Amino acid sequence: MNIALGRHHADASKRGWQYRLHIDAPLLLALIAVAGYGLIVLYSASGGDAGIIERQLVRLGIAFSGMFVIAQVPPRLLQRLTPWAFMTGVLFLLAVLIGGETSGGAQRWLNLYIVRFQPSELMKLAVPMMVAWYLAEARLPPHRWQLLAAAVLIAVPMAMIAKQPDLGTAVLIASSGFFVLFLAGLQWRLLAFFSVLTAAATPVIWHFMHDYQRQRVITLLNPESDPLGSGYHIIQSKIAIGSGGLFGKGWMNGTQSHLDFLPERSTDFIFAVLGEEFGFLGILLLFGIYALIVLRGMMIAIQAQDSYTRMLAGSLSMTFCVYFIVNTGMVTGLLPVVGLPLPMISYGGTSIVTMMAGFGILMSIQTHRKLLAT
Repeated sequence: MNIALGRHHADASKRGWQYRLHIDAPLLLALIAVAGYGLIVLYSASGGDAGIIERQLVRLGIAFSGMFVIAQVPPRLLQRLTPWAFMTGVLFLLAVLIGGETSGGAQRWLNLYIVRFQPSELMKLAVPMMVAWYLAEARLPPHRWQLLAAAVLIAVPMAMIAKQPDLGTAVLIASSGFFVLFLAGLQWRLLAFFSVLTAAATPVIWHFMHDYQRQRVITLLNPESDPLGSGYHIIQSKIAIGSGGLFGKGWMNGTQSHLDFLPERSTDFIFAVLGEEFGFLGILLLFGIYALIVLRGMMIAIQAQDSYTRMLAGSLSMTFCVYFIVNTGMVTGLLPVVGLPLPMISYGGTSIVTMMAGFGILMSIQTHRKLLAT
């Protein structure tokens, strides 16, 4: 028994910094790896602009700092704060619809004078947290009325965000809420029913879509119909990725990006730059790091100690997977262009901060679980 206790204390001392800082080392290393890879690609995509790299480093510093702070918050406290965070987010979304600031043709911003932000980013976390909170004390799998209530919790913010319009974020939020329902034990027959219902509602959805959103769907089906207009982005990105071949043209040697054929090369279409310069092997490397992040997140979900943390961790991990699937799908012409950045690679700040906050929640779930387990 004394030998066992000695081994336990020795093991605890080896992992002591993780206990104290509430950091999951495998997840942190994978996140640092993808962030470093992103800076290399972004430097080339920006044409060697050191200013962009400096600004991205500042944003990454803020995002990682936010992750560390949130990782210190116990999951039980997160669970108690969840309804308040959700209601605050809904009120912010309502304020955006009433008097939000317009930028780029969309009314998505809320200016509180102290800070200007997009409330939809808050809902990327608040929606899965709220659905998990609602179902945490329920008998699983949930019955039909619980499913209906959970669907309302998802649909209200989703509709408000789609109204801005921001279809990409609305899809992400719907996915994050759906993943909680799926992990709660959603029956396959109900899943099939909702799939058929969604397909049947396609004409109604088409009717309420904006003209530019309809054009994106048409462009997806036939980008060559308007090669110099709506189809230009997809055509040029496919040329860039295809020309990279197996090994790529080499760092800083991409012709599509450096000769200005590829639009939005530092943001939404940066995956095309990566594919052209690093080739298929470079893409596999990125997907490998992404896979490690998702698998680690799912492992944290499996090891979670209660329903709330299990469903929340699983949803956050699977939603991150949706991020890069949607971005790479739209850049390669497999999905409509919805304006979602490539996680940790695209230039930008708000989405990175939100994403890293989600990883902070995962680390909190994992490290506090270990503390309780010991």
